[in-house]
Amino acid sequence: MDEFSLIARLFAPLAAGAPGALGLTDDAALIEGPAGRQWAVTADALVAGVHFFADDPPDLIARKLIRVNLSDLAAMGAKPCGAFLCACFPRDTGTAWLDRFATGLKSDCEEFGIALMGGDTVATPGPLTLALTAFGDVPAGQALLRSNARSGHDIWVSGTIGDAALGLRGLTGEGPADPHLIDRYRLPQPRIALGLALHGLAQAAMDVSDGLVGDLGHICRASGVGAVLRADLVPLSQPAAAAQDLALVLTGGDD
Repeated sequence: MDEFSLIARLFAPLAAGAPGALGLTDDAALIEGPAGRQWAVTADALVAGVHFFADDPPDLIARKLIRVNLSDLAAMGAKPCGAFLCACFPRDTGTAWLDRFATGLKSDCEEFGIALMGGDTVATPGPLTLALTAFGDVPAGQALLRSNARSGHDIWVSGTIGDAALGLRGLTGEGPADPHLIDRYRLPQPRIALGLALHGLAQAAMDVSDGLVGDLGHICRASGVGAVLRADLVPLSQPAAAAQDLALVLTGGDD
């Protein structure tokens, strides 16, 4: 059973009484806030050996954790406000590693104008596991929902597609270790300013974390529409174009 089938079968029914949960089908939940605003709330977890390499620089791990969450808020057109961190650190984690991890958190909290509001830390015999809950605010009724796509809408992407998947392939030794591609894998760029600018221009959006084809499919299913994707019009970086692996570019995640 894949992730989305699991959510739909076991967890979505638990959200039935909360309209703002959006059936657990979108990038974040929407909670009514004061003065015509809504809170957009999202959570993402990263696990060593699954979402990053255990020997990755700790500051980059921390920054990736923040950015994958803020990317969800950007996809909703929300302005990030703060975050809660739950960290399960291996018992042998040293002070120097933790210091570098905290430095990475501080760097991106300052860059994106958010505060760490709370959370929990646990020592674990298992792998490093990190979960962040991030929240931001959006004008009521103006969130960019996956379910808002309509027949005739154009499909746009920001940045270039496929870099992160190719970067991961380089880190595993299955392809060239291009620094640009590796940086795109380790440090995704949340399009916060773009998300805010899209109010009044776009209706539906999501971040490309599961691959362009897969995530476009999520929008289509949520909106009850189909899509035609012109692969020759998908923007590629020079290293991605040189890789000549269109299938990976269009289906790889973490962009």
